[in-house]
Amino acid sequence: MAKTLEEHRNLAHQPVGLTEKTKFEKIHTEIFDNSTQASLAIAHEIAELIRKKQAAGEHCVLGLATGSSPTSVYNELVRLHKEDGLSFKNVITFNLDEYFPMEPDALQSYVRFMNEYLFDHIDIDRENIHIPDGTLPYELVESFCQQYEQMIKDLGGIDLQILGIGRTGHIGFNEPGSHINSKTRLITLDHITRLDAASDFFGEENVPRRAITMGVGTIMNAKRIILMAWGEGKAKIIGRTVEGEVTDTVPATYLQSHPNTTLILDDGSAAELVRVKTPWLVKTCKWDNYLAKKAVIWLGLKLEKPILKLTDRDYNDHGMSDLVAEHGPAYNINIQIFNELQHTITGWPGGKPNADDTHRPERANPAKKRVLIFSPHPDDDVISMGGTFIRLVDQGHDVHVAYQTSGNIAVFDEDVIRFADFFRDFNDEYDISNQDGKSIYQNIVETIKNKKPGDVDSKMVQAIKGLIRRGEAKAGCRYVGLTDDKAHFLDMPFYETGLVKKKPLSEEDISIIMDLMREIKPHQVYAAGDLSDPHGTHRVCLTAIFEAIERLKEEEWMKDCWVWLYRGAWQEWDTNDIEMAVPLSPGELTRKRKAIFKHQSQKDTALFPGSDPREFWMRAEDRNHATATLYDKLGLPEYEAIEGFKRYKF
Repeated sequence: MAKTLEEHRNLAHQPVGLTEKTKFEKIHTEIFDNSTQASLAIAHEIAELIRKKQAAGEHCVLGLATGSSPTSVYNELVRLHKEDGLSFKNVITFNLDEYFPMEPDALQSYVRFMNEYLFDHIDIDRENIHIPDGTLPYELVESFCQQYEQMIKDLGGIDLQILGIGRTGHIGFNEPGSHINSKTRLITLDHITRLDAASDFFGEENVPRRAITMGVGTIMNAKRIILMAWGEGKAKIIGRTVEGEVTDTVPATYLQSHPNTTLILDDGSAAELVRVKTPWLVKTCKWDNYLAKKAVIWLGLKLEKPILKLTDRDYNDHGMSDLVAEHGPAYNINIQIFNELQHTITGWPGGKPNADDTHRPERANPAKKRVLIFSPHPDDDVISMGGTFIRLVDQGHDVHVAYQTSGNIAVFDEDVIRFADFFRDFNDEYDISNQDGKSIYQNIVETIKNKKPGDVDSKMVQAIKGLIRRGEAKAGCRYVGLTDDKAHFLDMPFYETGLVKKKPLSEEDISIIMDLMREIKPHQVYAAGDLSDPHGTHRVCLTAIFEAIERLKEEEWMKDCWVWLYRGAWQEWDTNDIEMAVPLSPGELTRKRKAIFKHQSQKDTALFPGSDPREFWMRAEDRNHATATLYDKLGLPEYEAIEGFKRYKF
């Protein structure tokens, strides 16, 4: 990594805004290439503090967080304990929060979370673990909170507090409106927070409306604070936290006044910071082609001018005088970037036969390509690249689709009963295994009726849910024009837990991908690069593909294989990242919509919709329209919609 851990910590004690590139930042912020590197840095700082306190014969008081962000930190602390002898005997912990009410052994309990990820695997004394009690009678909550505060105070305060951040800007469960001096208390959860937690509780209606949380004032009294955030989904709130005004509508902004806070980010969560998004506004840049393209597109959209109308004065007034000095005048820069954008547009995603492909995003040869589309869930293919999928089939390519997971947890229970009822009635109608049909139906109804929120479905219910999604995927493929043998259902083992929480990626998962690629030997691979998927499935599926490609890249057929990454279900590529733009006519957009509609279990209301209330087809169309509008604003041809792709060069 770029700096040693000691350098990271020393920087946190220096005045914010010390360098030109961070002059907009009001909290010391460090950006790592990925969350794995960042998590290791945090874990090793915690370990060093524990050892330092041990050497001095002192307790180490840690404030701990839950959620997806700190899991890799805890994994590394467990490894350090087991392999490097790190002891937690002198550690006393206070967790930030817990849902109320909540039983400690419930699937969503933070007591259970901490035990599974950390406490069950280290030598911490159990009496040194403190987590808000979600089982208390309501009338005892206030006195418990006061005792929680007093315990922290009696120990001299928290030495190091770990934080995540919610989309509302909450730290702990301190929702918008929380005061900077607030203490540990019972709080009502914001609607957005409950929506974000819906997948863990198998539906928003099952998410508790309240929680016990450490207060902002309690957090601010910690001697050292580290806030971590991963992924593009956190970028906007991180931008407001680091560069915005202090406000109770974004409680995380209170950290601007803490003397020893560091934000640890990955590339995705840092995307909205000025030094990342528009670095030319804060420092002298080395103007390579990518940065120049990004800056020119930004300038055109900011000034609402087509690229070819930008002037030297426009560049000079917006921090880009060096670009003009090195590569200008503006006319030359405009022409170059305009041509680059124009060359991304193609109606032939598989390459145009018998055409000069010098300035086309895809090769002309072979004219008919073997194409493999990877779809993390059974509907991502048509949601995110349905128009391109249709175009590839219409243009005669040998297209295959690989559905990486069953998607079975995203099916409503009532759909299972509906299909089981059909099975029973079908048996009645044709007198086929009549008694078995009734028995199976009754068993399914009873199983679902007795299931509590968060319980794992029975194997039969999981199977039916998987078959529902599989049938919808086949229907989508048939509508596009593929035969059933072109649809491959991989059912990657990491996914098949029946829970939102998945198993780690395994060798078996990677081997499944490799075997299929060897079988098809594709000239083109399409994969989901949509890493804002809030449940992480897309990220794991992409990791498996990248690992398979890395292992296969020396095989002869791989030398003629290009990999294109699509987005669309959760976000779209920035215009400057798009290397192939496939325009869609109104008719093609309608065909894409109908292909999405084949996935009836995800229609109207999906079980895990994420933070976006729109249906998936609406999200996709809006994003496709928006991409086309951006191209139009920059002076390119006006299209109904555009699907964008970025090439992965291995």
